[in-house]
Amino acid sequence: MAQQKRSETASAKLTELLKLQVGSISETIEREGQTLFGGSNNLLGNDEINDFCIEFLQLLVALLESRDPHDDASPQFHALEMYFNNLSKQILVRGGRVEDLVRYIQFMQRTLIEALGNDKRSTVEDARTMLLFLSGLFNELILAVFQAYLDEKERTVNAQEAELRETATPITEIWDGVLTLPIIGTLDSNRTMLVMEALLNRIAKEHANAVVIDLTGVKNIDSQVSHHLIQMVRAVQLMGSDAIITGIRPEIARALISLNIDMSNVTTRASLSDGLKEAFRRMGIQVSHKAI
Repeated sequence: MAQQKRSETASAKLTELLKLQVGSISETIEREGQTLFGGSNNLLGNDEINDFCIEFLQLLVALLESRDPHDDASPQFHALEMYFNNLSKQILVRGGRVEDLVRYIQFMQRTLIEALGNDKRSTVEDARTMLLFLSGLFNELILAVFQAYLDEKERTVNAQEAELRETATPITEIWDGVLTLPIIGTLDSNRTMLVMEALLNRIAKEHANAVVIDLTGVKNIDSQVSHHLIQMVRAVQLMGSDAIITGIRPEIARALISLNIDMSNVTTRASLSDGLKEAFRRMGIQVSHKAI
């Protein structure tokens, strides 16, 4: 009971201190914010920094005036935490660094502690209670910043993975019902599975009758990838499409033979052009040169 009473007294005194020194405190943290995020850094405008400082102090006062400022599940605490989380995402999206955000929060904490030190009316016990409160609060705010950083990092990684999947599987409808899939670079198991998933989805979407898989740009192939490739062909066939593999280079052909890969049920052609001709032939399409 005595501890709770001391905590309430300390919160009330800290609230009073903030209200009395709100101008100087706001000016100090605003100036530091302009140094870190304004000017040539061009991450936040002066008005944005000013609004941020004022809103931070308002949210802090609201927390201190709440029923239990130490309750990290309270709406007031959550509002302050989410404000830093959103600010962090905003700065990170604009190219800011998480280190600068942490430095700024630590500077704000020091500014409040210095304001406490200049207040001669508080007892040693009150000052100690307020320091412990501020320490715990700002630790939580730093955690909110790092959570925002991790969220943004995850979003970036997911976006890069999605872009990689798109570039790794350049599936093109070359004709109504005819898809081409040129594979370039090293074909490993993970990439083969990504290609297979994208290809089957595209077949279902386009109702493709034939798929020409060109391996001209594939550098090497191993046993596991070879089996995945055959599985891809069979999956295409199960979906009712013809699968034609083209561009098998001599070293790839030797590797397939040495691995004892059964290619008897797989249609192959020397080049992409030959593969497209075969696909057109199976669909009853005739392509001829137009006489000039």
